[in-house]
Amino acid sequence: MIALDVDGTLVDHDGHMSSPVREAAQAVVAAGHEVMIATGRSLNAALPIIEQIGIDRGYAVCCNGGVTLRLHPELTDGYEIIHKATFDPGPALRALRMRLPTAKYALEDEDGNFLSTERFQDASFGVEAIGVDFQTMLEATAVRVVVFSTENTPEEFNEAIQHIGLAGVTYSVGWTAWLDIAAAGVTKASALENLRDNLGVDVASTVAIGDGRNDIEMLLWAGRGVAMGQAPEEVVAAADEVTKSVYDDGAAHVLRSLL
Repeated sequence: MIALDVDGTLVDHDGHMSSPVREAAQAVVAAGHEVMIATGRSLNAALPIIEQIGIDRGYAVCCNGGVTLRLHPELTDGYEIIHKATFDPGPALRALRMRLPTAKYALEDEDGNFLSTERFQDASFGVEAIGVDFQTMLEATAVRVVVFSTENTPEEFNEAIQHIGLAGVTYSVGWTAWLDIAAAGVTKASALENLRDNLGVDVASTVAIGDGRNDIEMLLWAGRGVAMGQAPEEVVAAADEVTKSVYDDGAAHVLRSLL
């Protein structure tokens, strides 16, 4: 069972997947391994990557564990959602707005729509965000909340969030002043563990590759957790090994070792 992060692992930060990475991923899929995407991206932004590496049956984890898909060519659209973890975003949003009033906020609701302030848009959403007022966001049921600040460094952003002390949710800070929030206890690892258990795969036969702080739990979960070469120190510390960076096709080196 092989869990693959997308941004910073399979694709670079411009969204490009190199030929060596694509070919290695396709080869591992063709070899019959249980290969699955485990990404912070929402469903519609994850599907093109799933298609690109040739997964037409199996499973995928989106929204940092908030949404799990089953993939099969006989299904309508080629997939079905088999699990969705929702939460009340109100308390976290209110606390964040007090501390980070100039940040941009976006929310994926239970129907897969994105609501946003200030026409906040990102490729990871997979759909065009709908501009709403903050009160509307507070009243929504969320699968994923995203907060982005152009006025803070990631360190300042992290400090502000720790000062708030977010309760009842799971969160991770990204490369930039970017925050992803999911339901309490929901991570890529929690969703992957459910799949591992259902599939009857031994823990020792699990591999995960990732580069971000939202991959830490996944790397600790895997029997073989591999951090990308450009990963932050705390991500490297959670891994069993480190491969080359995304710009040196680090994921391809790991995937070829599984053939």
